[in-house]
Amino acid sequence: MRCKQPTTNGALRVCYGVATAAVAAVMLGATSFTAGSALAQEFVLEEIVVTAQRREEALQDVPISVTAVSGERFTSLFEGGEDVLALANRVPNLYVESSNGRLAPRFYMRGLGNTDFDLAASQSVSVLFDEVVQENVVLKSYPIFDIERMEVLRGPQGTLFGRNTTAGIVHFHTRKPTDEFEGYILGTVGSLGTFNVEGAIGGPLNSDGTLMARLSVLSQTRDDWIDNAFTGEGDAMGGWEERAWRLQFLADDGDNFSALLNLHGRDMNDGTAAMFRANILDPGSDELNQNFDRDVVFFDEGDNNPQEARGVGGSLKVDITFANDVTLTSITAYETAENRSQGDIDGGNLVTGPGFIPFPAHTADGLDDLDQFTQEFRLARDMGDGVFWQAGFFYFDGEFTIKTEPFFVPPTFVKHSNETWALFGQVSVDVGDRWTVVGGVRYTDDEKEFTVVDSIFSVPDEMVSGDEISWDLSATYTVNDNVNVYGRIANGFRAPTIQGRDVAFGGGVSVARAETNTSVEIGFKSTLADDRVRINGAVYRYLMEDQQISAIGGGGNFIELINADEALGFGVDLDAEFLITENFFVGMGVSFSDTEIRDTNISVTPCAQCTPLDPLDGSGNAIIDGNALPQAPDAMYNLFARYSAPTDNGEIYISTDWSWQGETHFFLYESAEFRSDGNSEGGVRAGYINDEQGWELAVFGRNITDEENLKGGIDFNNNTGFVNEPRIWGITFTKNFGGN
Repeated sequence: MRCKQPTTNGALRVCYGVATAAVAAVMLGATSFTAGSALAQEFVLEEIVVTAQRREEALQDVPISVTAVSGERFTSLFEGGEDVLALANRVPNLYVESSNGRLAPRFYMRGLGNTDFDLAASQSVSVLFDEVVQENVVLKSYPIFDIERMEVLRGPQGTLFGRNTTAGIVHFHTRKPTDEFEGYILGTVGSLGTFNVEGAIGGPLNSDGTLMARLSVLSQTRDDWIDNAFTGEGDAMGGWEERAWRLQFLADDGDNFSALLNLHGRDMNDGTAAMFRANILDPGSDELNQNFDRDVVFFDEGDNNPQEARGVGGSLKVDITFANDVTLTSITAYETAENRSQGDIDGGNLVTGPGFIPFPAHTADGLDDLDQFTQEFRLARDMGDGVFWQAGFFYFDGEFTIKTEPFFVPPTFVKHSNETWALFGQVSVDVGDRWTVVGGVRYTDDEKEFTVVDSIFSVPDEMVSGDEISWDLSATYTVNDNVNVYGRIANGFRAPTIQGRDVAFGGGVSVARAETNTSVEIGFKSTLADDRVRINGAVYRYLMEDQQISAIGGGGNFIELINADEALGFGVDLDAEFLITENFFVGMGVSFSDTEIRDTNISVTPCAQCTPLDPLDGSGNAIIDGNALPQAPDAMYNLFARYSAPTDNGEIYISTDWSWQGETHFFLYESAEFRSDGNSEGGVRAGYINDEQGWELAVFGRNITDEENLKGGIDFNNNTGFVNEPRIWGITFTKNFGGN
């Protein structure tokens, strides 16, 4: 579902009505399914507990559009060594992409995000690991392993989680130490020289089980598999080596005190940056042409696109409960990181192309001395009689230096600094037997500074600051024991931003003022058919004011921050799970998103060799008023199904997962080439689990149909594009030990 030109309030109401009707139809079908279930079943879906409101609650009781993913449905996405980009289209209205390889992912939710490829770019989707924000894009790329669950919170989360959450939050919860000895070891061997090892071990450190620990490790390796036909090197690039670890200590007296220390690190070397491929799109077409060969590139520069990263960090979370049942929570965290990437940006060479390349271009970028310190204090109390409150203070201090090397001039070093503090509070009150009302507010003060450390170009320093009040209000109505409906209005903001990468190319610094998003959503949470069916959905509409937009590309491949007057979005999120039999599970997600830029005065530089579809102004710039937001798929579908057959000692099973992505434009302007529609990927897994001996053997495939999906482009020089990962087949052996 997509309103092609929702330029009037009437058109918006029509589309919003269609979305509401779609959700109503699903609810009607679910109700019919419930009515047709004559007999109670012994098998039920497990209850899902989330911390979307900074406390443990049942997913069905939270007045937010939330998806929680765990278990095989989550871990199978990363079995072949995939990074966080594997999450794209796997959750309703969540998209992830990158033109920086594995080390700088860009997250989008309900169409909102930031296409800026600079390492200093801010994003409107916040990523957290164990309640600690990972602000920089390199921190967001930390490897995914030993994860208990992932929670995706859609819509502004400005009260409890702060600025830069105008679109939502992706929150990873790691597995914590327990008072029982337990662990696992997992080994994977796959095609393209893929070899992965993952494991964890943990348990009590003293006799009474009040002190516990858990060590988790990951090693991922893939051989180089892409030939460089220009230099004649076979298997010159495409691989990586990634090592990561996490060590946790937990002290818990089981009553009034707990302290969790988390230490972690990663080291990626011999990696490969994004593979840019010259002229793989013909003018007027978004289909890959005869110049595309997944196994071959024609790079004359870029040193075969190397990439590496390192980082260490830690956090300490302390919970103390006082005599009056007030709990004090303190979370102190520190992160460091650095990375290097180099690439042949034009994607080819002047001699053999492929296609026409007017001039060579390659750059190197690096992040140095990233230091991020955060401190949060929260007080919370359950007052009884349905009253709960929490209040807190948050502090953020971060800085890093970016090196950009264009190679035709000496490298430029620029420094970014950011300091933020905030006060926040939230109250939840049960009103009668059926209503729960939740309200919250947050005040944030944010300050950023940009300094040129070393450059042949003279550019003055920049400083921006701003303060903002964010808030939310929701009401939940309990229809019956199986169905809740809710309404929520929420406001969030993204702090002012500074962009200075163009200094390295003789350009200037651009600044964008704060953006604010006000979102309204109406949703339902339902558990039906004797707890064998769970269907949750929401319809939403948001208005983003002063949206920060990154105008990227054109003949100079510059980056300029600008503010659009407004961006409007509306759509549907829908999650469903069906336990059809005790051994047959189906989960699916559907989302529709319609976005529109509203600013009659905005125009941007279009591509160099492609076919712009927008009207052009007198300067040849594309007028983008009315366009959809970039990298905002208008529809997403995902499916996961698992069937098992019991054996004497365990089970034999087969599972499959699929995703599909609708129409998506890569840039602010719309063109015939830089877009995609109908991208899909599927995975399969089959194996045997021996419950008695605690082991599992499985074969798997990722992108089993070997789809060649265009994921993005570079538009300044030629019709350069980059694509998804190839098909991977493999075998995995897992051994679990300890526990119950």
